[in-house]
Amino acid sequence: MPEIGTILLAAGLGTRFGPEPKMLAPLDGKPLVRHAAEATLAARPRPVVVVLGAHAEAVRGALAGLDLTFIENPDFNAGLSTSLRAGVAALPRSCEAAVVVLGDMPRITRVHIDRPAESFANASRPPAAVVPVQDGRRGNPVLLNLRVLAPEIARLTGDRGAGLLLKDRVDILEIPGDPATALDIDTPDALRDADRA
Repeated sequence: MPEIGTILLAAGLGTRFGPEPKMLAPLDGKPLVRHAAEATLAARPRPVVVVLGAHAEAVRGALAGLDLTFIENPDFNAGLSTSLRAGVAALPRSCEAAVVVLGDMPRITRVHIDRPAESFANASRPPAAVVPVQDGRRGNPVLLNLRVLAPEIARLTGDRGAGLLLKDRVDILEIPGDPATALDIDTPDALRDADRA
């Protein structure tokens, strides 16, 4: 198995969610971000690097007791790209790839993290990325081949993730997604819907 790490992005302001910190919103008796973090620890890729930014201490507290590596992104206000870059920089140089997990995706399980890692490891030719697809739409978490994409990730700016880098590439491995890979919580209504599901 190639060396694959995990980056958990939990630095954003979550402005569409309202004044309360989105990552700390309760779902099924625990903070939103803790669902994603527990899924990363149930999966195989290591280490798990959590990128903090807005509400850093509160989010760190919500993840207390979990075997995670925390880093803080001082530039989180400049957008998602800065957190992705910080997460990649925090991984050991020996990591060939990283599974990027969003902290606001509470229905992700270890399977959603292990599947892209296994697909990458078993590919006859390592793809630039492994992406779940549900109903014709790409979702998350995605695996990024750092040997191929690291220079481009380093040049990302603004409130964009890797989706822009992957848009027109032909060396992407698409794997089956499901409703969990399409669900991220951006608004209180989305949280209420997830709570009822």
